[in-house]
Amino acid sequence: MHLFVSLIAARTGIFAEERFLGRLIDGWAVDAEGFTRNRLPHLLVVAVIGFVLSRLLRIVTARMIHVAEQRAPQPVHIAQVKTLAGVIRTTGLAVIGAIVGMQALDAVGINLAPLLASAGVAGIALGLAAQNIVRDMLNGVLILIEDQFNVGDTVRLAGLAGTVEAMTLRKTTVRDADGTLYVIPNSQITTVANLSKGYSVATVNVSVDFSANPDRVLALLKGIAMEIRESEEFRDLFVADPQILGVDAIKGSELIFPVVFKTLAQKQYEPVREFRRRVRLALEEQGLLPGDPNRIFRTFTEETSNGRTKPTGEAAPLHDPTTLKPQEANPFGGG
Repeated sequence: MHLFVSLIAARTGIFAEERFLGRLIDGWAVDAEGFTRNRLPHLLVVAVIGFVLSRLLRIVTARMIHVAEQRAPQPVHIAQVKTLAGVIRTTGLAVIGAIVGMQALDAVGINLAPLLASAGVAGIALGLAAQNIVRDMLNGVLILIEDQFNVGDTVRLAGLAGTVEAMTLRKTTVRDADGTLYVIPNSQITTVANLSKGYSVATVNVSVDFSANPDRVLALLKGIAMEIRESEEFRDLFVADPQILGVDAIKGSELIFPVVFKTLAQKQYEPVREFRRRVRLALEEQGLLPGDPNRIFRTFTEETSNGRTKPTGEAAPLHDPTTLKPQEANPFGGG
């Protein structure tokens, strides 16, 4: 009752209909009625659509993280998926917020044409100034989506080799063998050589003297390689049995026998070192000389009971350079 009396009183005096404030109140009432009837439903629909899209975006990104936690074999992959999901969620929410904001401004009667024109000019200027950063981020997203490399992988990027220490959408940090830290913009990464993917292949070239029996050497190398392959220390590192390829080359007085090891990625070093150690001991035990391209050829005619060959003779040089006398005549004179 008191409110009704107050409203009646408000329409008297300076708030009368023919007075300025009265006409102003009437105009506000008409505008409020038109806004409520025409534009408010549009705003409500836009707000509901924006809310639904934001919720869907959050559900999709949360689902991405959940699937990664269930299926990703390494925590590094989970961290990468979380980074990508965060980028998608933040970018999506920004786009949805911008669209809802422009619709709200249009609904309240603000002309968006000058604002959009100014934003377009500013966007072009910002794009020209920050095109390298945009290119870095786009390439960073592709690296994450395609899983080209991960933190901890040994890679060669932009002519630099090392271990990946950190990754962001804009840059990749690589540390090489001597401790130098490189920061590589993602836009500069055009070719990726990942040394930690799948498996590694190492080839050891064993050089033996020309006098050795190739069949004997092949059997010896195969036995050593298979012993390492079947040992408890290295058994789990191999992907396939070592391959002995036979005599690959003859250089001077040496025979070269390649031995190929196929192991898990970046796990080839220890088996190869052990193989080299055992080959050195086996060559000494079997009386076989290591190859030397500068060694003089020797002829062999008989073999002793322990399998060693006995030389029958050795070619000697025609002249011993250490016994040559210096020239007595002056080479620059006439005599």
